[in-house]
Amino acid sequence: MDLSDLQIFSAVVREGSVTRAAERLHRVQSNVTTRIRQLEEDLSVALFIREGKRLHLAPAGQVLLGYAERLLALADEARGAVLDARPRGTFRLGAMESTAAVRLPGLLSEYHRRHPGVVLELRTGNPVVLGSAILAGDLDAALVAEPIADAPFEKTFAFDEELVIVAPANHPPIGRKGSLPHTVLVFEPGCPHRKRLEDWYARRQQMPERTIELASYHAILGCVVAGMGISLIPKSVLTTFPERKRLSVHSLARTENGAQTVLIWRKGAGSANVRAMEEILRGGSRPAARKD
Repeated sequence: MDLSDLQIFSAVVREGSVTRAAERLHRVQSNVTTRIRQLEEDLSVALFIREGKRLHLAPAGQVLLGYAERLLALADEARGAVLDARPRGTFRLGAMESTAAVRLPGLLSEYHRRHPGVVLELRTGNPVVLGSAILAGDLDAALVAEPIADAPFEKTFAFDEELVIVAPANHPPIGRKGSLPHTVLVFEPGCPHRKRLEDWYARRQQMPERTIELASYHAILGCVVAGMGISLIPKSVLTTFPERKRLSVHSLARTENGAQTVLIWRKGAGSANVRAMEEILRGGSRPAARKD
């Protein structure tokens, strides 16, 4: 039993005869008769009571008619949804912790304002986890920090972030040879900002003696305030931290302080929901030219 069987069955019921149904469907009469008999054989029931050339619905046919009408209506709805270019349904978006904390409130508010019928779902994680979720079909798109592999993804610019090192208040300048802090506070492996901090140490031919992994920026910043170590974060995150005055902020060189966030999605899978997010992002600020 498929949709075409149900379309033929429904047409015969509406027209009251195979002849008129065949004319309506632009099919030959024998084809309609054959398809009805095949449907009855498939279901092992008689769908019509036959009186000469007239057909009357049998009890089983009456039951099937209700299901047929619902299935055909649902098929029409699905066809319309596929062809409709408007955002709809559920939009499953991923984001890094820092992006979710600082950038997403305004972004998702604007998305909801423009497309109130879309249900937004959010998952946080590092770029490796979020990229894998997109390729597995568990997310539609994600906001992640570069670098991101080009082969499996399409991408569009989202935000430029300035990276800074944070330390306890009144901490001496950081970066001079031999004066690098011994403890760093970071996210799990796969976090791009953790990698940037590790590279920063490596370029100075040093490495931290102790690495403490935490699960949120507020936990990291709280531990920095307590004097447990330093961290590298997007400067924008500080706007969400109420104890900002208890931190010292240390700038990086121009060649080290830039991080670009992009919206990525699986190549060839740019849905209307993804395009709507891309449109909002493109309406915002573009990356500024860097000055050396």
